Amino acid sequence: MIKRYTTPKMKEIWSTHNRFKKMLDVEILASEAQSKLGLIPQKDLAVIKKKAKFDIKRIEKIEKKTKHDVVAFVTNLAENVGSSGKYIHLGLTSSDVIDTAAAVLMKDACDVLISDLNKLIRATREKARKYKNTVCVGRSHGMHAEPTTFGLKLALFYDEAGRNLDRLKYAKSSISYAKISGSVGTYANISPAVEKYVASKMGLKAARISNQIIQRDRHAYLLSTLAVLAGSLEKMALEIRGLQRTEVGEVEEFFSKGQTGSSSMPHKRNPVRSERICGLARLVRSYALCSLENIALWHERDISHSSNERIIISDATTIVDFMLIEMSDLIETLVVYPQKMKANLEMSVGLIFSQKLLSKLIRKGLSREKAYSLVQGSAMASGRKKSGFKEEVDKNEKIAAILGKKEIEECFELKSYLRNVNYIFKKVGL
Repeated sequence: MIKRYTTPKMKEIWSTHNRFKKMLDVEILASEAQSKLGLIPQKDLAVIKKKAKFDIKRIEKIEKKTKHDVVAFVTNLAENVGSSGKYIHLGLTSSDVIDTAAAVLMKDACDVLISDLNKLIRATREKARKYKNTVCVGRSHGMHAEPTTFGLKLALFYDEAGRNLDRLKYAKSSISYAKISGSVGTYANISPAVEKYVASKMGLKAARISNQIIQRDRHAYLLSTLAVLAGSLEKMALEIRGLQRTEVGEVEEFFSKGQTGSSSMPHKRNPVRSERICGLARLVRSYALCSLENIALWHERDISHSSNERIIISDATTIVDFMLIEMSDLIETLVVYPQKMKANLEMSVGLIFSQKLLSKLIRKGLSREKAYSLVQGSAMASGRKKSGFKEEVDKNEKIAAILGKKEIEECFELKSYLRNVNYIFKKVGL
């Protein structure tokens, strides 16, 4: 697990102690179910439930000899239980315990991420509403395009966060499956009733079919969902980074007292949190690729997946937890400069209104090609001379012969670009 980015909740979920605790829960519940079936005497079940405890250091010592973590775990339990220990792990295979316990851990991790994501949704919603009508320039290819609002940028993030929430909830449901079906999934040495009992008690569903393991398409779906979520966070962070550039200066990450931006340049205030999010998104994507490669295993199972899963699942959920918390705080504390947005908008000297003029000429009967040529001519002249676009349009006799002065003025009205902002906000539930 990547300790630097671990929050207390995730640290507890993925702790070694918690992993063994969930494995112990599986073992005891399986024993309970078998006792109900008359396969384990009640007195032995009582001893198991009372005395079955584990010691991590002891497990590690046993594993040095067995080279098998579940055997070491079960051996340690049996040591503490005594003669009743022979009933522990009865009819089970290692993956029955590992995969079922892991499903609970992943489900719990998803609950943390869902809570985090809801917090981000609230943060983007509030900021979007606040800057709903704060006009700024929209950009395509990094160049000025047409006017938009900063609120619309945030509304876009809000809507995407909602989709990520839906995907994450489905991923949680998809991974919440127990598997207690024996060595190759045939229930040859264990009753299907045991699986149903354990699943119900642990808040899971019983897998409809399995071999030795829960199928890894479920894990891959979760990791892929986290990769998409991380990509959305990267998208938000990249926008903030772009808008914080010195030449743009429309927003800025909150810079706390005593914070430093550079070891050599005291003036620097860098978008370090956004950059960190972008970097971590790359790591989460790599984990998704690894999980996809875990889907195909030899026959009923090999262990090529298990070594990397000890890393990728805990790391991916831990990192995304950190990223979500970081982005929520970043949005909540984001410093916004509406006056700089206005100044940047005006840098285009009116060129951002070119499509309005183009559309009006077409509606007057010109072909698109002819109208485009006329507008582009004035636009190029404006750029070449560093003069206002409207000034060049006013001098264009061919345009003046088609459009009246009032019609040209209408093309340069900013409010026409904002008339559907309320409609868009309503569509996304803002």
